[in-house]
Amino acid sequence: MPSRLSLLMISLFVMMASGLSVAAQSRPVTVFAAASLKTALDDVVEHYSNRTGKPVQVSYAASSALARQIQYGAPADIFISANTDWMDWLQQDGLLRDETRVDLLSNRLVLIAAPGNDTQLKIALNFDLAGALDQSWLAMALTNAVPAGIYGKAALQSLGVWDDVKDHVAQSDNVRAALIHVATGEASMGIVYATDAGVDPRVRIVDVFPRDSHPEILYPAAVVDDSSNPDAPLFLGFLSNPEARQIFSEYGFDQPGGTP
Repeated sequence: MPSRLSLLMISLFVMMASGLSVAAQSRPVTVFAAASLKTALDDVVEHYSNRTGKPVQVSYAASSALARQIQYGAPADIFISANTDWMDWLQQDGLLRDETRVDLLSNRLVLIAAPGNDTQLKIALNFDLAGALDQSWLAMALTNAVPAGIYGKAALQSLGVWDDVKDHVAQSDNVRAALIHVATGEASMGIVYATDAGVDPRVRIVDVFPRDSHPEILYPAAVVDDSSNPDAPLFLGFLSNPEARQIFSEYGFDQPGGTP
């Protein structure tokens, strides 16, 4: 028969194990997500947590910055990028669970104007963006690193106007920062995602870039390989269900392939 001390030790072990189990179950899913997702994803997270009682915390930044943080060992459970390149980069390093990767969303690229700027301009081959700027600034995310900036530069190059405006581009760390530059009048125009323009009533959409002027804007997502949170795959699955898709659609996101 076990001694009283043995029974006490067993009870303590069971209590500790139970406590660890509860802690593991209540640990928030940590999501690293592209800055352009913030408003919509915050809404999706709220619906998920209200429905399941499970917490989710999201860190927003440029996809490039988040990918580098994951490479350096930052404790993320899920990564959502605003382009496929940074997701491919992590996947090639074996830092993602390949079988969980999914293309969640797509977006459109738009030219926006600051408050009081009533410029009318149709985006087309060799359109006069330089004339519309009139020596003022064009706000963009970093054109060599951040997806929105990469897409924007590609579009301007394909339309033949990049060389005309490149010296008037004011680059920001992420697309939401570029949006703010235009909304506050620091830049007279800017290139952002359609969903960004939709969250700030101070800016006006001048025109939408043709889909064929830049690579398709995709938001791939995957569970990070080092994640030990059992709720990470559950939340990733929720992002693709009809309820989440409806929320994303209300904020202007499309499904991959351009389907609303």
